[in-house]
Amino acid sequence: MLTGELIRSRLRIHDGQLTVKTINPRVWQTTAAALIAQFEAHRGQTRAAWQEAIETTIGDQTDYRVIRGLAKVLADSGVWTAPTPVIVPSVLRESLFKQGPAFRDRDLFTPHTRADLIAMIATAHQTTPDEIETALYADLPDRVLLTATPIRWTPEDLIARYHLELARGVLYWAGELTITLSDSFKDFWRYLKLFKLMFEATPIDGGYQVRLDGAISPFVHATTRYGRQFAAFLPALFLIDRWTMQAGIQLRGRPPAIYRLDQTAPLQSHFRRAPLYDSRLERDFAEEFSQKFGDQRDHWTLQRESEVILLGDTVMIPDFTVTHRDGRRALIEIVGYWHPTYLRRKLAKVRAAGRTDLILLIYERVNLSDQRLDDLPTEVLYFKNKPVIKDVLAALDRRAITAD
Repeated sequence: MLTGELIRSRLRIHDGQLTVKTINPRVWQTTAAALIAQFEAHRGQTRAAWQEAIETTIGDQTDYRVIRGLAKVLADSGVWTAPTPVIVPSVLRESLFKQGPAFRDRDLFTPHTRADLIAMIATAHQTTPDEIETALYADLPDRVLLTATPIRWTPEDLIARYHLELARGVLYWAGELTITLSDSFKDFWRYLKLFKLMFEATPIDGGYQVRLDGAISPFVHATTRYGRQFAAFLPALFLIDRWTMQAGIQLRGRPPAIYRLDQTAPLQSHFRRAPLYDSRLERDFAEEFSQKFGDQRDHWTLQRESEVILLGDTVMIPDFTVTHRDGRRALIEIVGYWHPTYLRRKLAKVRAAGRTDLILLIYERVNLSDQRLDDLPTEVLYFKNKPVIKDVLAALDRRAITAD
């Protein structure tokens, strides 16, 4: 992610609205292509050498922050690996420095030069002076080596990611963020949980409104770490078809401002969407149910993860929402995973939800006894190989309710 210095110069505030000044892709395409080629050629070299190469490229250009920003995006995409020295660097430095001061040339008070001491240490460890020189500071951050460049960048992709990183960076200075969303609930909540963000959610017509505490919120203590997670979350919004975002921004020495984005923003997410189904069991159930009782008979409509149950600091997203043509609907959750921790969390959410219109379809080999489920407000159906659609339909007739 970009540093604050690389972001501030691209921010503009007018009439209380904050905008990000982007760069012209046509103007910067040649520079972006050159940086990509330079980065690819840099494999096997140190981060210090990469930084030196970038400063040489910048020279006396005035747009040096843009070049550094593009270079930072490239560097963050690379795989940097610490070298494996012949001796632990801290041990080597201790054994070398206790020999006392050493200089390039001998004098009356320093009979051994630096090269002499390096050679002595190399002999003692049965290695070469060059290996000692390499190992001496091998544990410093700028000595890591670029060992892989897994992303095949194009100039257009690099510039697009740079623009996304600028937008991300704005959120370093956010006190509060309000998001409204109308679809793609699973991706949104999945990344919200992944980045461990604090939120309050409220159902609204056709979706949800979610308020997040930002990095400079008075309720946030680990500001730097949380701020990076908060900003890193932004690409998740671009997986949603319909959404709006509003953030209160406070830059040091500048008036408060509002930063707004929505689905029309020309930004691209590099996050992966969740697969439509988490398991083959869910997919097979959906296909069989739709064939027997779905749209073809205009009876029941099955939707995948279309409703979110808010549970304080977490959520539950049932696998399916099933709606009858008369307006009744029910929720279905398939429990086919046996890990004890998963089951414990799943049942805790079901109890917290307290939904009588929720139907649990439980795989027999999960080995959940009736005693462990007797306090659930939901209906439970066990299945041996796959859910029995006839039994599910009967449960739907018993549990489906008319939505408010």
